Amino acid sequence: MAQTLSTLAYLVASVLFIMALRGLSNPETSRQGNLYGMVGMGIAIAATLLKPGMGAGGIVLVLAGLAIGGTIGTLLAQRIQMTSLPQLVAAFHSLVGMAAVFVAAAAFYSPESFGIGYAGNIKAASLVEMSLGLAIGAITFSGSVIAFAKLDGRMSGSPILFKGQHMLNAALGALLLVLVIAFVATGSPILFWLIALLSFALGFLLIIPIGGADMPVVVSMLNSYSGWAAAGIGFTIGNLLLIVTGALVGASGAILSYIMCKGMNRSIINVLLGGFGSDSGAAAGPGAGTADRAPVKAGSPEDAAYIMKNAQKIIIVPGYGMAVAQAQQVVREMADLLKKEGAEISYAIHPVAGRMPGHMNVLLAEANVPYDEVHELEEINAEFADADVAYVIGANDVTNPAAKTDKTSAIYGMPILDVERAKTVFFVKRGMASGYAGVDNELFFRPNTMMLFGDAKKVTQQIVQSLQK
Repeated sequence: MAQTLSTLAYLVASVLFIMALRGLSNPETSRQGNLYGMVGMGIAIAATLLKPGMGAGGIVLVLAGLAIGGTIGTLLAQRIQMTSLPQLVAAFHSLVGMAAVFVAAAAFYSPESFGIGYAGNIKAASLVEMSLGLAIGAITFSGSVIAFAKLDGRMSGSPILFKGQHMLNAALGALLLVLVIAFVATGSPILFWLIALLSFALGFLLIIPIGGADMPVVVSMLNSYSGWAAAGIGFTIGNLLLIVTGALVGASGAILSYIMCKGMNRSIINVLLGGFGSDSGAAAGPGAGTADRAPVKAGSPEDAAYIMKNAQKIIIVPGYGMAVAQAQQVVREMADLLKKEGAEISYAIHPVAGRMPGHMNVLLAEANVPYDEVHELEEINAEFADADVAYVIGANDVTNPAAKTDKTSAIYGMPILDVERAKTVFFVKRGMASGYAGVDNELFFRPNTMMLFGDAKKVTQQIVQSLQK
C-alpha cells in the first residue's frame, strides 16, 4: 500500500513538473509555473520520506540535508543580485553534476542498497546507466565551474585556445567511450574513477574555448547535461521520478539551446566545439579604439528627454549593461512618464541578450513591466522602421549591423534587432568598447545614432528628471 501511494505521489509530482515547464514558457504564467514546480518538489520529497525501507535513520539524514541545503539556499536567495543570476545558475548546475557523481559512487560501492546486485557482481545494465550518469555528471560539474568563473569575472571571458584542441577533445571523448565499455565488461573500481577523472577534464576542456558571446547557450546546455545526468542515475537507483524529472530538464534544456543557437544563426556543435568572441574587458572611454572611424555623435540626457518627449513610438532595447547598472526600475519609470506624454512604449528582447536564457525578461518582470509590452525579436523587428526612437541600454552585439553586412565579422549571420532603422537611436554605454564578441558596433557611427555616455542607471535617471520638468 505504501509503495502504491509513493508511486502515485511521484506521478502527481511528474505532472506538476510538466505543468511547471509549461508555465515557465511564458512570462505571464512564469510565477504560476514556479509554484507548480515547488509544490511538485514538496510532494516528491514527502513521497521519498514515506517510501518503504527508509527507516528512521534515513529520514533523519534526509531532513538534515534539507535543513542545511534549505538554509544555504534561503541565504543565497536573499543576498543574490539579479545581475548575478547567470553565475548562480551555473553554480547550481555544478552541484547537480556532482550529486550525480556521488550517487553513482554510492551505487557502485553499495549496490545491495539499490537492488542492482552485489559488490563485484553488478548488473551490466546498471553499470551502463551508472557510467553514463557518472560521466555526464562529472562533465557537468567541471564545465559549470568554468562557466561560473567566466560569468563571475574570476576568469577571463575570452576563449582559451591552443593548437590541436579539438583533436585532443575528440581523442579524450573516444577514450572515455572505451573506458565505459571496459567498465561495463569488468566492473573495475579503477576504471570507475578513471571515467570520473577523464570526464572532469573533458568538461573543463569543453568550456574554456567558449567565449562570452556564447555563454547563454553554454548555461542552457549545462542545464540539459544536468538533467541527463540525473536521468541516468535515476535508472541506476530505480527512481521513476528522477528519471522523469531528469528527462524533462535534459530535453527542455536541449530544446532551449537549439532555439538560442537558431537565434544566433549557429549550430550547437559549432558553439560547443569552439565558440567565438571575447570579453569586452574594461570599459573604454569615448573614442577608445576607434581612431580610424568617423567621430560619433554624443548627446546629453536632456537632449534625449526632449526628443523622446515629442516621440509617438519608442522601443526600448535592454541588454547586459542595464543588468550591471541595475537600471530596470528607472527604465520602467522613464517609460511610464513617456506614456503620460502619449508615447507608445515597447521592449525588444533578443534571444541571447544578457548572460543566460530569459535574463532580460526576468529583470523587466522584477521592475513590473507589463508583459504585453515585452516582445521577442521575431515579433518586433519589423516595427523599428516605424519607431521614432530606439533606446538601447547596454545591448551591443545583438544590435550590431555588421552581423548583416560584414562577411568577415565573427557575428556575421546572427539575426539582430534592427534598431538602426529607427528615426533616432539613443545608445547608452559607458564607452566605445566592443561587446562580448570583440566586434566594434557599426551602429555607434550611424548618422541617426546619438551616444549617451555614462552609467546606464544614472543616464536614465537624468532623462527622468528632465521629463519631469
